[in-house]
Amino acid sequence: MTNRFALRSLLPCLFILALSAACTAKSPASEREELMEGVRDAAKPVGAMLKGEKDFNADTLQKSLAVFAAAADKLGSLVPEGSEGGEASPAIWDDPEGFAAARKKWKETTAAAIEAAPQSLEAAGPVMKPVMANCKNCHESYRVED
Repeated sequence: MTNRFALRSLLPCLFILALSAACTAKSPASEREELMEGVRDAAKPVGAMLKGEKDFNADTLQKSLAVFAAAADKLGSLVPEGSEGGEASPAIWDDPEGFAAARKKWKETTAAAIEAAPQSLEAAGPVMKPVMANCKNCHESYRVED
């Protein structure tokens, strides 16, 4: 009798827990926005260093590049059909091969920059130029201002 009572008491709690998990799950669009905000935050110190507004720091550069690499890996999974909206351009879904190619270029140039591991501003400039150009090109083609 006690086990039955415990089970009856537990079932509504399990239902509420499952419902809470379902309600708090993030949509691909919100995950995508969060991911790209992280990229933006990681790009700020890099941009400041490349412009000479901030002292060069190789560790900061590598940490930012690691954020870029992780984002390049994850971004493709955050654009399923039906997740249109926000700052994501319809071109992502209209031209999925082009978007995949843009992500691949960003990933490759980021990997090359990580491998180069520049230790000075003079060394970082040429390494970072293709990375930042890929960011710009992708934004011009696959991002809309919200």
